[in-house]
Amino acid sequence: MTLYSNDLVHQKNLQCTGFPAYLLLILMLLLQVWRGSCHPQCLDYKPPFGPQQPLVFCTDYTKFGCCDLQKDEEISRKYDLIMENFDTWGSAKCGKYILNILCQECSPYAAHLYDAEDANTPMRFLPGLCGDYCSDYWRDCRYTLSLLLEDKGNPQQFANLTAAIEEDRRRFCDFLELKDKQYCYPNVLTDAELNANLGLVREDSTGCLEVCLQEVANGLRNPVAMIHADDGSHRFFVAEQLGYVWVYLANGSRIDRPFLNLTKAVLTSRWTGDERGFLCIALHPRFTTVRKAYVYYSVSAKKEERIRISEFTLSDHDDNQLDHSSERMILEVVEPASNHNGGQLLFGHDGYLYIFIGDGGRAGDPFGKFGNSQNKSALLGKVLRIDVDNIDESTPYTIPSDNPFVGEQGARPEIYAYGVRNMWRCSIDRGDPATGAGRGRMFCGDVGQNKYEEIDLIVKGGNYGWRAKEGFSCYDRKLCQNSSLDDVLPIFDYPHKLGKSVTGGYVYRGCEMPNLNGLYIFGDFMSGRLMSLKENEATGEWQYNEICMGRDQTCKFPKLINSYYRYIISFAEDEAGELYFLSTGVPSATARSGVIYKIVDPSRRAPPGKCSIKPLPVKIKGKLIHFYPREEFVVNKKPTTTPLPTTTTPKSTTTKKQTIRRPIIIRKPPMPTRQTKGKIARPQPTGAAERKTTQSAPIKTTSTTTVKPTSVQRGATIPVTTPSTGYRATIMTPVRSRISQTSISSTTSTKRHWRPPTPTHPASATSPPLNPPQFPSPTTFQSLTTTWAPYTSQTANKPPKTPVSSTTLPKVRNEKLWPGAKSQSAGETNQVNKRLKGRGRGNKRGKGGRLPSGSVRLVSADSMPDRGRVEIFIRGEWGTVCDDLFTRKAGTVVCRQLGYTTALTVMKRAALGEASSRVRILLDDVECEGEERSLLECKRSKVGKHNCSHEEDVGVICG
Repeated sequence: MTLYSNDLVHQKNLQCTGFPAYLLLILMLLLQVWRGSCHPQCLDYKPPFGPQQPLVFCTDYTKFGCCDLQKDEEISRKYDLIMENFDTWGSAKCGKYILNILCQECSPYAAHLYDAEDANTPMRFLPGLCGDYCSDYWRDCRYTLSLLLEDKGNPQQFANLTAAIEEDRRRFCDFLELKDKQYCYPNVLTDAELNANLGLVREDSTGCLEVCLQEVANGLRNPVAMIHADDGSHRFFVAEQLGYVWVYLANGSRIDRPFLNLTKAVLTSRWTGDERGFLCIALHPRFTTVRKAYVYYSVSAKKEERIRISEFTLSDHDDNQLDHSSERMILEVVEPASNHNGGQLLFGHDGYLYIFIGDGGRAGDPFGKFGNSQNKSALLGKVLRIDVDNIDESTPYTIPSDNPFVGEQGARPEIYAYGVRNMWRCSIDRGDPATGAGRGRMFCGDVGQNKYEEIDLIVKGGNYGWRAKEGFSCYDRKLCQNSSLDDVLPIFDYPHKLGKSVTGGYVYRGCEMPNLNGLYIFGDFMSGRLMSLKENEATGEWQYNEICMGRDQTCKFPKLINSYYRYIISFAEDEAGELYFLSTGVPSATARSGVIYKIVDPSRRAPPGKCSIKPLPVKIKGKLIHFYPREEFVVNKKPTTTPLPTTTTPKSTTTKKQTIRRPIIIRKPPMPTRQTKGKIARPQPTGAAERKTTQSAPIKTTSTTTVKPTSVQRGATIPVTTPSTGYRATIMTPVRSRISQTSISSTTSTKRHWRPPTPTHPASATSPPLNPPQFPSPTTFQSLTTTWAPYTSQTANKPPKTPVSSTTLPKVRNEKLWPGAKSQSAGETNQVNKRLKGRGRGNKRGKGGRLPSGSVRLVSADSMPDRGRVEIFIRGEWGTVCDDLFTRKAGTVVCRQLGYTTALTVMKRAALGEASSRVRILLDDVECEGEERSLLECKRSKVGKHNCSHEEDVGVICG
């Protein structure tokens, strides 16, 4: 079992009377593990970068760090201002200390040096120093401390306060020292572990690439496609399966009028897994002048189900709406079954429209002797290429003269490639932004039948093997042995233990994440896995890496999250080339659980200003609906004025405006701080040689015009100073446990299933987010605790006590907890002992002092009264509730029993803690209307009857 601690544990707190020896051993091990869990981060809460121009002053960080040339010059000016207080001898003695301390703002680990990893906690004024270095600084130049602090607030105040500690080396270094010897300066420069692969995409121990996400849109009903107009406006258009298409502006807001509304014509249904519906939209490559859009949707005509490809023209009166009366039908294909509808439209670099159609449905392509896919006289199971520009009134489209089967007897001339089963989501590579390599390649994900999913590169005239082959393997052995098959093999396939319904993706060619350039990122609808392929240009082979969510502090950047909803429907790229995926929690055309996520690399970003864009103005008719993320809490942290240690009581912190610099009067023994005239030579910075790092590639960013989500205040932050540190008390939180991961079992699940809206594989009835959405707990100072002590009661008259936990997760951060994955043992998961009998939170006792049946309580690792795992009291015992069908209405029933008004959110997949195997699962399939007095009054399964595990324990957050 591997454990990760999220917060640095102060050594002073380990020196407790009677602290058990075995706990000390555990904590020492946790501290060792914590060292590998941190990540590079700047003081602006963003990843480091490679400066576009070499730094002149802070040269240790000229290759990779947190400063560009402008910031480097700003630090240089500050240094010169401080050095005006020194004579030649003082400059030589103290200049190197001042330079090195000032330049730590440029360190790629600046956030750690300044205690700024968590944007909800106070930040240091000066970087944390190693003990030996601090002792040397105190010995040589201790009276310069006030000069470094003078621009942080009232100069006279800081001068008097620092005078109190400058004569005491212990107090001086308690203020400046960073107790972690790996991250303190100057060790952070030379530590081999921290500098290995610095600036590259972070990998976990299994080789999984760690990324983060940013939520950009939500409340969508099965979002099946997202496209852009490539017109400089940086708008994007999102299609829902029901038949709506919405326009989103570059600032994230949505226009309230739909771009297109085909809900009356589209054939679909409310049942989960219906593959029919509005499936794709493509804008003409010259949309600004041609002003046409093309759509792919299911219809019912003459008692037949059909696929329809139509053209619409942009409205003359509104650039954000199509003229609904302008529909021109281009192509209709009869569908013999309701599944395998295909559903991709895209324009190639040749200007032609490509149409990807499924094999007609059912299983095994049973139509005809060889199936539809191998029959070139049928359009089903094909990739079509047509010309929609060079047409006349008598023809809806024309055939490009170089289509591979033009003139072949019995073959449809529209066919560009054949032998495909049900291609779901294809894309065209933009090419390397510097060299253009890879430009024009067409990638597709083809959904498999029983065993394998595949990724294909589409070539003209290619036969992709279905139904003879599935992936690299034979499906129909008779056809597979046919020597005339001559099929094009996929570049990659994967078995159904990894996922059962591929969703094709994109090759990243954006600007903001240089590390991702050339990486093909795709996913699986059923398992929720994110995956990647990287081509070895020398051999032509493709290397596979799974993508997982960043753990611990990796995604602790503002607006970033490390969780997403499981059912990955589609991928997309914006006008600048940044990459997104669209997923949902409930794959139904009417469920508003669809979310769009932007993929973010937390290891490296492009230099500031390199990817800036200026979206062209868009004329709006109607209202704008502003975007508010659901799955993150916005933080806005500025450095906090933390009192230095004095004999007086520390006061609450305030942020003060910078004052005009005035001369400082320092009463102390003579030291090298005398005023001097003349120029002083700068010392060379102390540190390791310049590190070798990868260079970033040029790209573009998202719009600089953004709508700021409202901040949610979760608790007041009150910095606390202690005599031992003189800085602030170290925040102690329960340590985190990394849940062990296993592959998805290939055996059939006993849970309810449905099919995705595109492929034909079953899915489960509700979707928890993968790595459930994280909510920061209030910033409070608490003690490190362990799991051996029982829970104590929580009453309205007593403050909540901290539960005991060393392996408990206050917020589970499992970077890839796949459906069906199980922890190695109960002891390795979020185990919480039951409270003392009858001490539930907020429930009145029945007669004889016993709790009435149906009473509930919330169990959480940090004992917060408003959130936790739901446990219910039935027949004399406490037990858990499964998250299947459990909604906010059911959560509200729980919260009202506990004295709250409503449930703010429901947390699934044991996001708020997994119960011990000793605790029974008492309820499953709970469906409430919201007005019931207890969960027992809701529609549910019988008590004790369930088909889930503790990995699906439901939790709620009340408000």
